[in-house]
Amino acid sequence: MDFKNELERKINVVNDELHKYLEVRYPEIIFQAMGYSVFAGGKRLRPVLMLASCEAEGGREEDVLPFACGLEMIHTYSLIHDDLPEMDNDDFRRGKPTCHKKFDQGVAVLAGDGLLTYAFEVMLKKACTDFDSKYVRAAENTARLSGSDGMLVGQVVDVVSEGKVIDADTLAYIHKNKTGGLIKAALMNGAIVAGADDRRIAQYELMGEKLGLAFQIMDDILDVTSTEETLGKPVFSDEKNHKVTYVSMYGLEKAKEEYLKLCREVNEIAGKLGGEGGFLQTYCESLVNRIN
Repeated sequence: MDFKNELERKINVVNDELHKYLEVRYPEIIFQAMGYSVFAGGKRLRPVLMLASCEAEGGREEDVLPFACGLEMIHTYSLIHDDLPEMDNDDFRRGKPTCHKKFDQGVAVLAGDGLLTYAFEVMLKKACTDFDSKYVRAAENTARLSGSDGMLVGQVVDVVSEGKVIDADTLAYIHKNKTGGLIKAALMNGAIVAGADDRRIAQYELMGEKLGLAFQIMDDILDVTSTEETLGKPVFSDEKNHKVTYVSMYGLEKAKEEYLKLCREVNEIAGKLGGEGGFLQTYCESLVNRIN
C-alpha cells in the first residue's frame, strides 16, 4: 500500500463530495460562509478515520461517504461557534480570518447552524434512500456523540469552568467529550456502516476515546510550545481565556508522558482492528507523531 497516495485519494474523495453538497445557491451568503469555513484548509481527519474504519471492516466507501461528509460539517460548525467572541474570541483559524471576521457575527452563527442541520439532512437522506437500520444507527450515533454524550456537553463544561479551579475528573470529562466525541463517532460510524458487530464497534469507541484524549492533550501542549505561524491560530489562548488544561494541571513533562502513553495504546488497538501495516494503523501512527 502506498500510504501517502491513498491518504490523498481519500481526502480528495471527501473534498469532491463536500463541494457537491455545498454548491452555492440562494441565499448565496450563507452557502458562501459555510463553504468558506469547510474549505479553509482542514486535514479531513474525522472523515478519513471513518473511511478507514469502514474499509477495515469490509464496508463500501460510497456507503459511508454521506456520514463522513456530515461529520466534517458538524466539526466545522463547532469551530465556527468556538471562534465567536462569546466563546474563545479568535480572529484566525488555520491561518485565515475566522468566519465571523470574514463575514460578520450573525452570518457566522447561522453558518454554523446551517452546517449542523445540513449534516443530518445529508446523513438521513442516505438512511431514507436505502432503508437500512445501520444508517439510522450511524445518524443517531452522530447526534449523540456531537451532542448530549459528546462534543456539546464537553464544550459546555469547558465554558462554565473558565476562570474556576476544577478537579482532575472534570478536566478529563472535558477532554474526553469536547474532542473525543466526534473522533469516536468517526471510528464507530465507519464500523457501523460496514456492518460490524457490537464487540468490534466497542473497540473502535475505545480507540476513539483514547485518540481524542491524546489530541486534546496535544493541543494543550502546542498551545504553550508552538507558534501562531505554525498552528495557524493564536497560542496561549487557554491562558488568555483562564482555562485549566492538562499542562497547567500536571505540568508539561507529565502531559507529554500521558500523550505518548495514549499514542501507544491507540496504535496497539488500530493494529488489531485494521491489521498490522494496514491503512488505519498507518494513519493513526501518522496522526500521533506531532511531538516527541
